[in-house]
Amino acid sequence: MLLQRIFAFALLLACAGLALMAWPYQAAFSYEPVGPRAYPLLMLGLMGLALLYMLFRPAPLKHSEDEPPLDRETLTKIALCTGLLLVFAGTFEPLGFILSSILVGIPMARLYGGRWLPSTVIISLMSVGLYLLFDKAMDVPLPLGLLDVLEN
Repeated sequence: MLLQRIFAFALLLACAGLALMAWPYQAAFSYEPVGPRAYPLLMLGLMGLALLYMLFRPAPLKHSEDEPPLDRETLTKIALCTGLLLVFAGTFEPLGFILSSILVGIPMARLYGGRWLPSTVIISLMSVGLYLLFDKAMDVPLPLGLLDVLEN
């Protein structure tokens, strides 16, 4: 219980620091209606509210039988998930959104029990669909990377 509160406090401090860093950000050009500052501030605000709840909630959370134990297997999944997200961040620009999403999404689905064929099909369709949603419908440009030849 005390560890959860300490973790919530430390993460709340990190959110506050990141919000202070993001607040003065102004892009030299506007490429979306609300600007690039709104999304990180919104996410940090929501995260901060949840962390405040974790910090000051009246009753401690107790471990139930439905929750997975924090054993070696769970910690390994968390480490692999973090590693895959780092790979996504590193390949986002050079490979582009679609290919990096597929590269990371399929192992992520497999990590949590997905089968090969459905994982590949669903992740591929989601990657293309999300690219079209952001780039065409919401006018938020995403990099195509190696698939740049397909544009226009």
